[in-house]
Amino acid sequence: MHPHVDWKEAPKSARWWAIDANGYAHWFLIPHVASFTDFWFAEEVPAPTFGYKGVWQKSLVERPPT
Repeated sequence: MHPHVDWKEAPKSARWWAIDANGYAHWFLIPHVASFTDFWFAEEVPAPTFGYKGVWQKSLVERPPT
């Protein structure tokens, strides 16, 4: 977990923040369920890294409740 994620910079529909294997940060938006299917997907939007230095597999941060 990365405690320095600034949720004020996130899109309103951002649910998670994480770093990918290439070192790029993303906001992951609220998932959408595709009509007439049994799967969902979450759009990703580029985000600041906020100085994250840890391993990318442990970077996922969920938006705190408001």
